[in-house]
Amino acid sequence: MVIGKVVGTVVSTRKNDDLTGCKLMVVENIWEKEQIKYVAVDQVGVGIGDFVLVTYGSAARMGVGKEYSSIDAAIVGIIDNEEEIYIK
Repeated sequence: MVIGKVVGTVVSTRKNDDLTGCKLMVVENIWEKEQIKYVAVDQVGVGIGDFVLVTYGSAARMGVGKEYSSIDAAIVGIIDNEEEIYIK
């Protein structure tokens, strides 16, 4: 898992059937020196500006209950005490 910050949303009217009903968010990995952004499936109800826990690969697919989908990243938690996060 990594810590990220939600910086935007993705709207896709046409997508793979496995992604129907999935909320897609743009997340920035705050641990990288470069500003790496990626799309993650949100199943916990995050908002822009939230600090979140993100998982990747098969753990992401299992975390959202879609083991055979094309999901590579999923938001699995919202960080409540963001003032304690060490940001480079």
